[in-house]
Amino acid sequence: MRRYQAVQYVAPFAVFMACLAVAKMFAIPQPWELIAWVVVVAATIALTSRDLVASFRFPQWMLSIAVGIAVFILWVAPDALIPGWRDSWIFQTGITGHLKVSIKPTELADPLVMWLRIARAVILVPILEEIFWRGWLPRWLKDSNFERVPLGTYTTFAFIVTAVLFASEHGPFWEVGLLAGIIYNWWMWRTKSLGDLVLAHAVTNGCLAAYVVFTHQWQFWM
Repeated sequence: MRRYQAVQYVAPFAVFMACLAVAKMFAIPQPWELIAWVVVVAATIALTSRDLVASFRFPQWMLSIAVGIAVFILWVAPDALIPGWRDSWIFQTGITGHLKVSIKPTELADPLVMWLRIARAVILVPILEEIFWRGWLPRWLKDSNFERVPLGTYTTFAFIVTAVLFASEHGPFWEVGLLAGIIYNWWMWRTKSLGDLVLAHAVTNGCLAAYVVFTHQWQFWM
């Protein structure tokens, strides 16, 4: 069974990416797309990773909340302080993609769509991303038998690769994604705690969701 231990770290993220791919292929109306996404990903976490999630502890919870808020501020600061910052060709390219709101204005008026989007961002995404990006990938890059590598262990190569790939996941927001990836990697190195990383990421996403809803800066919800 040990050979399958990676499943609990990788499966939720793989299903997450598959859901994104399917959503791009088929124009599924809201809220059905979000309902399907939440149900499928939540079921995957429950089936493959429930023991891992149940093991989460938050020994540095206050500082993790502070880290999450700091990442949020850094995420929105460039666009808030410099008009037109995100319009640069550096951020919107054929590789990184272009800014576009993934939910239609009429769908944004649906409270169910809003709450499902927030729940996805604050609850599911931090779990599936952190167990993959901080719990599995850097350890696997150091040793294919990753369980021999303690949580929070990074080689220089693993630290850089994890941060860069995490940045690439965020398209036109790659530069703040890179900064967030570096900070989250550093916090994982300091705490050795997946629970604290999930908490920090959830706080970041929660603050960003509140910012988007109250300012109507929907481009942050690609």
